[in-house]
Order: sequence, then structure tokens, then C-alpha cells
Amino acid sequence: MSRLLSVSYENKPCYDIYLEKDFDSLILALTKAGYHKEQKVCIVTDSNVAPLYGESLLKKLQGQYTGVSMYVFPAGEEHKHTKTVGEAYEHFIRHSLDRKDFVIALGGGVTGDLAGFAAATYLRGIDFIQIPTTLLSQVDSSIGGKTGVDFLQYKNMVGAFYMPKLVYMNLSVLQTLPEEQFCSGMGEILKHGQILEEAYFLQAAQNHVKIRQRDLNVLEEIIYGSCKIKRDVVQRDPKEQGERALLNFGHTIGHAIEKLSHFQLLHGQCVALGMVSAAYLSQRYGTYSKDCLEQLEKAIACFNLPTRLTHPEFTPEDVLAVTKLDKKMESGRVKFILLERPGKAYITKELTDVQILEGIQYLFT
Repeated sequence: MSRLLSVSYENKPCYDIYLEKDFDSLILALTKAGYHKEQKVCIVTDSNVAPLYGESLLKKLQGQYTGVSMYVFPAGEEHKHTKTVGEAYEHFIRHSLDRKDFVIALGGGVTGDLAGFAAATYLRGIDFIQIPTTLLSQVDSSIGGKTGVDFLQYKNMVGAFYMPKLVYMNLSVLQTLPEEQFCSGMGEILKHGQILEEAYFLQAAQNHVKIRQRDLNVLEEIIYGSCKIKRDVVQRDPKEQGERALLNFGHTIGHAIEKLSHFQLLHGQCVALGMVSAAYLSQRYGTYSKDCLEQLEKAIACFNLPTRLTHPEFTPEDVLAVTKLDKKMESGRVKFILLERPGKAYITKELTDVQILEGIQYLFT
């Protein structure tokens, strides 16, 4: 097992994505990316991942570089904020990281977003490497250079586009991922198929048993396919001026539900709900068929992801209100992603509040 995807930025080679079965090729990958023993490196990780992989990675890097340290922050979306970034800065300063040194983000999407933003803004920018350890971060947040943290109740409101220098995926780490977290990552995988490649969506849905069994050969194919879809989109639209917005399918309503649940629902679970809502609106007001909606809901359920909200402590009106605070608002209108058919998405700002509320209410039925 070994796959390589190269990512370009503004038509120039930018970084490579490695899909490997272990960490054995990491030092070689870092060397090929230009890192050498005179440099210092800081691993940024959270309290869940540190005991699983942090210490072993620390030992692997020691002796390879002049200085190796690890900054560990409390796990959870609730710690993805500017205070944690400030503590990371303090760690960098105390360990004398300079502009020639680099940061490794070891963990899920929260870690990657936070470490990437800290690297982007420390000394006006130092290099960072992504080592994603969740399925969600492997197929989504580690690719494309979006970094950021939450501000007050606003998700990813403070951030920067800042490309990693390398993405290294050790697929075997998925074996230790809790089932709920693993299935959460499938929300983004199904999303990629729905917006851009129906055949890929069907491949994921039809292989749901082997995927949930974590068959590494099947996972390699699915993860590689998802990374390739996202790679192609971000290469064409790195700063989200057009097509890249399609990747937000399911996220507008999904993010609102995520906030209102106080992050008790996982990101992929909320994206699944958001996709159902958006697909319902696509069927109700467009060309997306009822059969396609049922097919999507069935695929989502195959990965133990929700298709309806059960016993929520908030109302459809609450979801609408938070949706309208989303950073993707333009001129007072919600920028929404809908589907013409599986594999074909489009952007609209024409949905009224009444229509959006109708899509939200579908989740409460």
C-alpha cells in the first residue's frame, strides 16, 4: 500500500499527499520535501491523539532534527479558538522556533485547522505538515489549505488560506478510531460523490460493509478517490472564488446544527443532516428526483449517520437563525449548494427564508 497525489497551487507544484500503511516512510517524505537535521520541529496534537501516536512520533523525529517538541491542547471543538492558538505561539517561542523551522499537525480536523492557522500567523508564516489521523481529516480538512479557528459562536470565522508543505496519511491509524468518529468521516466522502462524481458515490455506498469493517485495501481506494476529487477542485479554485464553494454542500445547515447541539453531534453527522436537507430542497424546487433523495438517505444510514433530528433541544427556527449568521452569507442572502442530480451540484442565492425553513423542517419529521 502506497499512493501519491501531487497538488498544485496557481499552476505550480505545491505539495504531495502520501497514502501509506504506517509511519515508516515519513522521514524520507520529509527529506524529499526539503527538511533537514539543522531545523527544529514542533508537533501540535490534542490530548486524545498524543498518547496514541504523539510519543512514538516524537521518538521517530528525535535525532533527525536539531530540536523536537510537542504542544498538546485539550481535545474538542470547544478548544479550537484564539486562546489555544496563543498558547501554541507561547510554546513555539519557548522552544525557539524560527522562520526556517516547521510545525506538524498530528490529529483530526480541529488540530489541522488550529495548527495550520498558528503556523500561518507565527512570524508571518512558518511551514507546516499535515498528518491527519481521522477519516474526516484525511479526506477533507487536510487538503486545500483552509486553516482557522472559531470565534465566539461563529465556526471558522478567523482563518487563512495557507498550504501545507506535505500531507502524510498513515491509514492504519484508522483502526484505532472510534466507530462514531470513523462513520463521521463518511459524511464528507458521500458529499464528494454527490456534488461531483456519482460513480464514486455509488462505489462508497455499495462497499459500505467492507468500509465499516475497515478493510485497508477498500479504504485505500475510497480515500484516494476522495482526496483526488477534492484535490482537483482546490487546484481549479484555491481561494473559493467559484467552484470550491460546492464543497460546502450540506455545511450551511450542518454548521448551524453543529453549533446548536453544542458540538455534541459530530461534524460528519451534521453534514449528513445538512445534505439531506439540501437534497430535499433540490427535489422540492429543482430537478433532483425523489428516488435520488431516497438513495442518498439510504447510503447515509448505511454508515450509521443520521437522516433526521431526534429530540433536539432547538427548533427549525433556531436553525434558520444560526444559518443566517454563517460566514458564507453574501449581501444578506445565504449562498446555498443544491443538486441538479447525483454528481452535479450548483450554487444559488435565490432560496428564500421560507424555503430554507422548509428544508430544515424536513429534518424534524
